[in-house]
Amino acid sequence: MKVLTRIGLDRAAAFMRVNGRLIDRHRFALHFGGGPAGPVLAALRAYENPDGGYGHALEPDLRGEGSQPVPAQHALDVLHQCGADDDPAATRIGDYLSSITKHGGGAPFVLPSVRDTPHAPWWQTQDDPPGAINPTGSLAGMLHRAGSRHPWLGPATDFCWRHLEDGADEPGAYDALSILTFLDHVPDRDRAEAAFIRVRDALAAALDPDAEGAHHTPLDFAPTPDGYGRRLFTADTIDAHLDALVDAQDDDGGWNVAFPIWTPITRPEWRGHITVERLRTLRAYGRLKP
Repeated sequence: MKVLTRIGLDRAAAFMRVNGRLIDRHRFALHFGGGPAGPVLAALRAYENPDGGYGHALEPDLRGEGSQPVPAQHALDVLHQCGADDDPAATRIGDYLSSITKHGGGAPFVLPSVRDTPHAPWWQTQDDPPGAINPTGSLAGMLHRAGSRHPWLGPATDFCWRHLEDGADEPGAYDALSILTFLDHVPDRDRAEAAFIRVRDALAAALDPDAEGAHHTPLDFAPTPDGYGRRLFTADTIDAHLDALVDAQDDDGGWNVAFPIWTPITRPEWRGHITVERLRTLRAYGRLKP
């Protein structure tokens, strides 16, 4: 069993100082340097808009200033990492989502306003985009995890249940990730368990790490050992990918990304984000040596 040693963590720290965005340097300090949550929250505020949503490249492939649904997902995750689930920003996110959610409770993947801003070429949408399980499932799951009672959550949760009952036969990888986040945190645990059993094979089929151009590994579906994603894979598969993750640390101390880079700044921004997340996964599985 391979583990990341203190030398490896020190190399990651050096990488973050040279390459990481301020918010990710503060996240690294929070998780691995005994740093406080306050600087992370202060950095997050710079990405927030008056409508309660987030932009300004919090999602590195969306470079525009205006709010989009997926960056709100990043913001909720940062709040949770900081132990700030009850921060008023979570309520403001719910208000923002209420303003852009479609009839039926689903939030669109991306809004048409993306066309007027710099963005990665795969962020495309129609003129009137429908609600989608990605990102609605992740957003609802994260707000449930936060203990939110925002009015947006009721219709959004119903939307996710309907999707699981009617439309989860062939989810893509990102849809599967959103479904897993929803099932991990929705309060009705009996219904979540029944839904997972029903769609388990479809979720597992959404990941083919050996496919040409694949962007995900089993550890993206199972970043910790205690979620539904872990139940999609055998122990041997997880152990093999954890060994590979230790080996994947680059010579500069960071981890790389598997998806296309469309403009140079996004590589270091994504690498700083991913490096913190990879280290969190290694620690969750006991692969980070004290």
